[in-house]
Amino acid sequence: MKFCPQCSHQLSPKVIDEQTRLACTEQCGFVFWDNPTPVAAGLVFIDGKYLLARNQTWPDGFFSLISGFIEAGETPEIAIKRETKEELGINAHSVEFIGHYPFKPMNQLMITYVVKAEGEINLSNELAEYKLLDESELAAYDFGALRLGKIVVDKWLAQKA
Repeated sequence: MKFCPQCSHQLSPKVIDEQTRLACTEQCGFVFWDNPTPVAAGLVFIDGKYLLARNQTWPDGFFSLISGFIEAGETPEIAIKRETKEELGINAHSVEFIGHYPFKPMNQLMITYVVKAEGEINLSNELAEYKLLDESELAAYDFGALRLGKIVVDKWLAQKA
């Protein structure tokens, strides 16, 4: 963002609340807060295994949790249940909070859950494929560049131990 959406003047860095933020060079008062977008993410547990999925846009071999934006008026729990149905075609019957994590590359706040689900998996057009892992396979799984998946999985496995 380079220009003020209120008065069209240029934005420039300014220290506000001990953070450098973009602010209007005029006196209109606009500050670009650049707040993160909340995203719900789920480690799906179905038929005694954990499901990881690969997005259509990701390279071969990249699998992680399912995720999606939280819609206006939704709680994160409702959002991950909706995403489970939309992306996998299965019904979530319970969710258990794992943790929340900043994901700076996309300016998102990931709110993560284990999602216990049932039904027949039917991938949406967003997903290319999925894999099912038992607990020991999940613990050893190499998420590669998708490090947040490993952080979430490690926390979940430690919580349930």
